[in-house]
Amino acid sequence: YNIQVKDIYFMPVLYVVATPIGNLEDITLRALRVLREVKLIAAEDTRKTLRLLNKYDIKTPLTSYYEHNKLTKLEYILDYLKESDIALVSEAGMPGISDPGYELIAAAGWRNIDVVPIPGPSAITAALAVSGLPTDRFVYIGFLPNRTGARREALKLFASEAGTIIVLEAPHRVTAALADILDVLGDRRIAVCREL
Repeated sequence: YNIQVKDIYFMPVLYVVATPIGNLEDITLRALRVLREVKLIAAEDTRKTLRLLNKYDIKTPLTSYYEHNKLTKLEYILDYLKESDIALVSEAGMPGISDPGYELIAAAGWRNIDVVPIPGPSAITAALAVSGLPTDRFVYIGFLPNRTGARREALKLFASEAGTIIVLEAPHRVTAALADILDVLGDRRIAVCREL
């Protein structure tokens, strides 16, 4: 084979990088390497990501990519991916799982940009593992709706679920959500986990 340098071209990669959900030491070595090597990090919370980067002396530039700018920032990040690799990080855990990232990941896939997961901490599996509830079958609902009526309707869809049900909830709504869970799903074993 006679391959010349001009025949080899850059194939950009969007790295979807899991970040610690609590302790900054939970970051993987591979995640640290990728965060150092990419040319840009798209972060849900640049202040929190900067704390992580500072702890490990990583100087990669940041751009914000969060719930309220994810659509307006989409083309900017996709254009950047034409020239350079980018890492996508959420505030904590895996981007795209109840955090911004889905739209960017899907758009990159449609443009034949490689999307590479860098696995790591997950609130879902961490909570399930320590819950004491059955782990052989579970369903993940994500965040429950904010309003009581909508939350109850969402819970009704899972009233007959035999496996463990995993939901996320904001701290200021936990009491109301637990009351709705009791009313809709009945008196059953639960675990409430935080600061994972």
